[in-house]
Amino acid sequence: MESMLNKLKSTVTKVTADVTSAVMGNPVTREFEVGRHIASGGPAMAWKIFHGVKKSTKQEVAVFVFDKKLIEKYQKFEKDHILDSLKKGAQQLTRLRHPRLLTVQHPLEESRDCLAFCTEPVFASLANVLGCYDHLPSPVPTEIKEYKLYDVEIKYGLLQVCEALSFLHSSVKMIHGNLTPENIILNKSGAWKIMGFDFCISSSNPSEQELTFSCKEWDPNLPSLSLPNPEYVAPEYILSVSCDLASDMYSLGGVMFAVFNDGKPIFEVNKQDIFKSFSRQLDQLTRLGPNILHKVPEEVREHLKLLLNVTPNVRPDADQLSKIPFFDDVGAMTLQYFDSLFQRDNLQKSQFYKGLPKILAKLPKRVVIQRILPYLTSEFVNPDMVPFVLPNVLLIVEECTKEEYVKLILPDLVPVFRLQEPIQVLLIFLQKMDLLLTKTPPEDIKNTVLPMIYRALEAPSIQIQELCLNIIPTFANLVDYPSMKNALIPRIKSASLQTSSLAVRVNSLVCLGKLLEYLDKWFVLDEILPFLQQIPSREPAVLMGILGIYKCTFSHKKLGITKEQLASKVLPHLIPLSIDSNLNLNQFNSFMGVIKEMLSKLEAEHKTKLEQLHHMQEQQRSLDLPGQFSKVAESKENTDSQIDKIFTSFGVDVSAGANRKENGSASNSQKQVKAPLTMEEKQRLAKEQEQVQKLRNQQPLAPKAVKVSAPSKQTKDLTSSLLENMSSMNSLSMNASKPGPVQSVSSSGFSSPSPVNTNMGFSGSSTSLNSLGSMSNGMGFNTSMAFQTTYGNSMAMAGTGQNFYGSRSATGISRVPMSSAANLPTYSSMGALGQPGPGSISQPGKTVDLSALDNLLGPQKNNKVTLNQMAQPMQKPPAAQNQWLKQFVPAQGSPATNSPMGGAQPGVMGQPSFTMTSLQANPFMSPQDFTQPSLPTNSVQPSSSANNDLKDLFG
Repeated sequence: MESMLNKLKSTVTKVTADVTSAVMGNPVTREFEVGRHIASGGPAMAWKIFHGVKKSTKQEVAVFVFDKKLIEKYQKFEKDHILDSLKKGAQQLTRLRHPRLLTVQHPLEESRDCLAFCTEPVFASLANVLGCYDHLPSPVPTEIKEYKLYDVEIKYGLLQVCEALSFLHSSVKMIHGNLTPENIILNKSGAWKIMGFDFCISSSNPSEQELTFSCKEWDPNLPSLSLPNPEYVAPEYILSVSCDLASDMYSLGGVMFAVFNDGKPIFEVNKQDIFKSFSRQLDQLTRLGPNILHKVPEEVREHLKLLLNVTPNVRPDADQLSKIPFFDDVGAMTLQYFDSLFQRDNLQKSQFYKGLPKILAKLPKRVVIQRILPYLTSEFVNPDMVPFVLPNVLLIVEECTKEEYVKLILPDLVPVFRLQEPIQVLLIFLQKMDLLLTKTPPEDIKNTVLPMIYRALEAPSIQIQELCLNIIPTFANLVDYPSMKNALIPRIKSASLQTSSLAVRVNSLVCLGKLLEYLDKWFVLDEILPFLQQIPSREPAVLMGILGIYKCTFSHKKLGITKEQLASKVLPHLIPLSIDSNLNLNQFNSFMGVIKEMLSKLEAEHKTKLEQLHHMQEQQRSLDLPGQFSKVAESKENTDSQIDKIFTSFGVDVSAGANRKENGSASNSQKQVKAPLTMEEKQRLAKEQEQVQKLRNQQPLAPKAVKVSAPSKQTKDLTSSLLENMSSMNSLSMNASKPGPVQSVSSSGFSSPSPVNTNMGFSGSSTSLNSLGSMSNGMGFNTSMAFQTTYGNSMAMAGTGQNFYGSRSATGISRVPMSSAANLPTYSSMGALGQPGPGSISQPGKTVDLSALDNLLGPQKNNKVTLNQMAQPMQKPPAAQNQWLKQFVPAQGSPATNSPMGGAQPGVMGQPSFTMTSLQANPFMSPQDFTQPSLPTNSVQPSSSANNDLKDLFG
């Protein structure tokens, strides 16, 4: 950027050096910087006009420079004559001060190469505008080439010239003597001003009423720079060597004709034979017809004829001409009023500014910007007038381009943005805020415009706050998001919470509702919705505003409310508000409608999620290997079943309600879009799938059959064998089984110590509420047998795969798959005779062979009963067996059937199982320490021979 500026500076410096070489060395350059060549003017267009800046104040000026190289061809006395004439004109202009005369900023300075003086900023001369481009830079500046005079500019320009002549004639008593388009300068604002007093003539008797002026005889031998322009000089000046105030009026008529005739004068004079030309001119002046004046507006033709009349006395003076109807134009009068505005008081100004917008619409844009805008912006220093001036300035801004606004208007508006008094200024800006935000650059918006909005939100005036809140949504799309998020929204929230006005609070909520579409979802969920819960008042309008924000957020496509927010924050806030006593029926219905929509969405989304999870679990379960997850599934089913039973005990039919709900919402759930799973759920399901895949790839776990070794022929321990057989006999005496395919079971129910899994053949840990469990300790005893409660289950004996302690409910029974049960290893059991294995097995309908024990008794002296015969009395007929069992098993339908230890519980194949009373036994004692219940007297008769044999054997 800096390099570009340096390059631009060097280029400008080079151009300036080329065009201002004549100015170098002139004292004017000590105080002023001379810039580019912009125009030309003065007698014979000899003065070059440059743009300049005063070094001390940076004030813009125009530098008039006459290069002496233009007169090098003349002789010395001619040069001196020309220079004297030019010096006279500049010096006279410096002495005269009037709004219609060109204002001199620095007097004439002469150097060896040039003459120079400085004036107010200038656009061009009237001759340049009309198409005379002498002594202009090449190429001709486009702003001059394309400049077009509007009717209002022509009217007011001619009126200004009339005012200037009136000042010269009435106040100064002077004749201009050379009023031409070259000597009429258009300043930067477009005002027409007079210069070129080189041939002015002062009155010889200024104190008398009739002024007399002495003029010099026309000398055609003098250079053109030493003589007035003959095309605009009155005939009497040439022909009769006389002049009057009317001579300037003739010149004004010639200028008026040239303005309407594209810069061409009414007559072209032959300067070599000027007297003949003027003689012919007199004849034509007396016969001015429509063919000559056809370009002149009809309303001013007659007055133009009077100005160009041969007789000076017929010509109107300047005051009379300024009052003709041609100048009674609204635009011209408006511009004239602006020129005299400094003389008016505030009341007159305010009345004028109120009607100005109607006039501005009729004026050309360039006229408004060049002529009217400077006057309006100058009033900004008067705070009392700003409310009247500002609407007109903003009306001009609408017609300006963005570049024109930034260059011409914005610098003057910046101080006004900071005004806090009068309050109407802020109101006007707020009403035109969209215009300002459209035209103002972003950096200026952030630094000047938005701070004004923030002040309006914090203003003590309720009217200002209401207006600001109402118009903010209209230009919200023009406010950058960081400013809205960090500055605008917090101030709106603060205004809503701190105000005591209901209107401000309601408008704040409405404003926030309209701004939701410009905000992102998470900002609304984190900042806007929690703010609604902080609003203290409960007026119906406020409650409906809160509901509106919730509804807009909930239904907006870009925003939306998550189900977690709905469940935890939104609905807990809305539901209490819905029953507020201030709400009427329609308002209550509105609340309930929104709440129902939210509940429906919440239900649909969460149900969809649960359905997806259930579906994935079903898929996972179908991938599981047989039996690998049976215990987990069984535990889950038991839990669900027990929970259902609990609710059923309270009279709640869970399954029926769920079925009704499922059937009622089946059609709706199919229409709902399934909500995606969360990341944590997806990760968990992925891990479970990996685990299933690993289990699938593993070899199935099959238990190996235990090979039964052949009985050894080694000598047995007779004592231990005898004790075991005696224990078996005692067990058989207590157990009677019916013939059939069902295996008999032991009455004691104790498992023999063995290195098998303690859960083998029994249910594992169960979550069933009715089951106490049947875990065996390491010694093979069931640890819960002796501690069953009154509500415990009966100690039902079952075959393979049956729970040792069965639950009264079907869901409490653990089942081992048949495939795995068939492959279980066989173990001998002292207490469970029905288990397969090498142990002592008792089958129904078969007797126990005790002949092996006969050899242990030694040679028999007498005919003694064998052990097989001793065991025969124990095998009772079924009737006796049933009679013996009836002592422990009550009849069907008796109260004992429902007792914990009574009743015939079904076995594996439907056979009744034997139950015992609770045994007060230490679970860690060996089975031999348990006392068997006394048998009935009629059950088994003791054998005296057997007892004698035993006494002989053991003493």
